[in-house]
Amino acid sequence: MTNSANQLQKPLTTKINDAGNIEIGGCDTVELAEKYNTPLYVIDEKTLRTICADYKKAFEKYPKTNIMYASKALCTSAIAAVLDEEGFGFDTVSGGEIYTVHNANVDMSKVLFNGNNKSFEELNLALDLGVGRISVDNFYELALLNTIAQSKNKIVDILLRITPGIECHTHQYIQTGHLDSKFGFDLTQIDDAIELILNEYTNLKLHGLHAHIGSQIFETSIYADEVDILCKELSRIDDKFGLKLDEINIGGGLGVKYTQGDNPPSTYEIGEIIINSLHKAIEKYNIDPPSLFLEPGRSIISTAGITLYTIGSSKQVPHGKKYVSIDGGMADNPRPSLYQAKYYAQIANKKETDELELVTIGGRFCESGDILIENAQLPKLDEGDILCVYNTGAYNYSMASNYNRVEKPAIVLVNNGQSEVIVKRETLDDLIRCDVIPDRLKKYE
Repeated sequence: MTNSANQLQKPLTTKINDAGNIEIGGCDTVELAEKYNTPLYVIDEKTLRTICADYKKAFEKYPKTNIMYASKALCTSAIAAVLDEEGFGFDTVSGGEIYTVHNANVDMSKVLFNGNNKSFEELNLALDLGVGRISVDNFYELALLNTIAQSKNKIVDILLRITPGIECHTHQYIQTGHLDSKFGFDLTQIDDAIELILNEYTNLKLHGLHAHIGSQIFETSIYADEVDILCKELSRIDDKFGLKLDEINIGGGLGVKYTQGDNPPSTYEIGEIIINSLHKAIEKYNIDPPSLFLEPGRSIISTAGITLYTIGSSKQVPHGKKYVSIDGGMADNPRPSLYQAKYYAQIANKKETDELELVTIGGRFCESGDILIENAQLPKLDEGDILCVYNTGAYNYSMASNYNRVEKPAIVLVNNGQSEVIVKRETLDDLIRCDVIPDRLKKYE
């Protein structure tokens, strides 16, 4: 089976340069830290585009495949522009993501709006900007969307998001396809939803079914199970309602290699399993070949990203751990605190050595749980060293906060020795930009 770039722990372009420093995208990471300050998110464009190419090649045997980037992994205007150039559509989950991809001048007909509690304002925006599909999550949304569509005299193209009853072995917070989930219609509710669409909600046009089974998935058989369930439902709906749905959206969720012990499947392996399963299901249930949509996010962007930090204070607990602190932490990467996520790091400005020490990398935020990496084996660390944490392209900037009123880091795109800011570092003025002091509290001189 062909390997793919999503299985790498580091960006494709990672190497040690003549200065002995880690280099990514042809750029010395120590120089990046000096030029742009830290914490700093860095995205390697070559790795990102290579993973996109892997996905396209992995699914080329099924021409009716449409790949839609799951924007929640990392949504910026520049990243959207790169993915648009690669021919990808976009799975969005908020008005903000819709507005961001629109700002990148993407073809909005290739955008899907997904989510379990879309607001009136967000649905209104989606229709005004011409979003191609709305994945409807519940009965409340069906009614609301139909009302908005009627007010605009529009017919809205939709999918029904369903919970297929598949439970993957991942963290409970990132399981979405099992029956006890906040997302989607239960299989027993599909017929009631279709009855409403056919008889009452006539401004909605149903094209197919949408399911998503989780995130950071290493199992492969569950994709085959999901395809079978969706195709079976297409056949059953045709038999009962005479309604030929022609789209299935299987979501995303393919895992990545955060640590040496992680062994994610390649995009090629997943592609072969999904396509073979789809052909079998088409024959088994005697349906016309549907358009296949999938929504990779983490496996597109994660490996392309690193985060650079500067080492600060350290503390040796008597008869206990040695803590080394960085100038970032849970506000720019909440995943270790939220999911107990594991990461791999190296010192960017020190050559590999056999003389390693066991340290715990702590963040700068006022929480005991602000620990980035426990029990890391690293060379002796000094104040001012640059820590390079790998596989941080997904869900780091996306989930970042201003906890402790700390500014969010910049994002830099690197390629062929060039570095470009694609998200500016926040300033202190940015932090207070939306603050309002009532007149009665103001001090007048």
